[in-house]
Amino acid sequence: MKKVLVVLLALLMCASVFAQGSAESSKKYTVGICQLVQHPALDAATQGFKDALIKGLGDSVVIDEQNASGEATNCSTIVNGFVAKNVDLILANATAPLQAAASATSKIPVLGTSITDYASALEIDGWTGTVGTNVSGTSDLAPLDKQAEMVKELFPTAKKVGLFYCSAEANSVYQVEVMEKELAKLGYETVRFSFTDTNDVASVAQKAADSVDVIYIPTDNTAASNTEAIANVVIPSKTPVVAGEEGICSGCGVATLSISYYDIGYATGEMAVSILKDGADVSKMPVQYAPQVTKKYNAAICEALGIAAPAGYVAI
Repeated sequence: MKKVLVVLLALLMCASVFAQGSAESSKKYTVGICQLVQHPALDAATQGFKDALIKGLGDSVVIDEQNASGEATNCSTIVNGFVAKNVDLILANATAPLQAAASATSKIPVLGTSITDYASALEIDGWTGTVGTNVSGTSDLAPLDKQAEMVKELFPTAKKVGLFYCSAEANSVYQVEVMEKELAKLGYETVRFSFTDTNDVASVAQKAADSVDVIYIPTDNTAASNTEAIANVVIPSKTPVVAGEEGICSGCGVATLSISYYDIGYATGEMAVSILKDGADVSKMPVQYAPQVTKKYNAAICEALGIAAPAGYVAI
């Protein structure tokens, strides 16, 4: 009888373990993605995130991907929808979605990507590298001092640099403030040329092209969505643009010191897998940065402007 009981207990334990394992393997995770606007950099970050997520979770993850078409109010609507559905995690691709997600929930894990500066975006004083709430993620910030040095390397005789950016984007304002200081160290005079939305881009670009020797555009989402309009101004005027990221450079720039948006998106996806599958605490996860940057140039626009790229630059 004792032997029979032992066998029965063993069978019950095996059944329990099997049932638990089956439940875990059948668990579904819902991840909401809010992307600010469609353009190459943000698209690449979203794709990297999804690839890492699917690699780590397979068919156990359901992805709800939505685009805000460049409108901050749409970000709030999308994110509030995710919260109402009680998704397991939110990816906020760009600053406006991050701000909307951070305001909408303090419980659902939120990961940002394509965020330049979390302290500025979330108004955090005494930044330590970790948000400390339900928010973490990756940054797209390339070394701004190195970008200023790139301006000097390419245009050593230039006197005046125009800083062209959307005043509604906190990430852009932060970069412009830093670049003013870095370019001043190198002897440049800087002038700000800000626009509020897509409607102002072309007219403000014309003012900049008429006033400065070189234009610098940071990792600005509105500019990235309107590179054709900018190119239609700066190429005829022979005004070179140094860009903060590859997507903008591809559309209207001559050179950039760029990160890989796919790579930071992928790293964010790996963070998501750690949270969902392994139970990692998002509040203790430091914000991650791109491991490397690359000097790149736009061969077509360089040729149109009569600019030869120095050694060490890679064609886009």
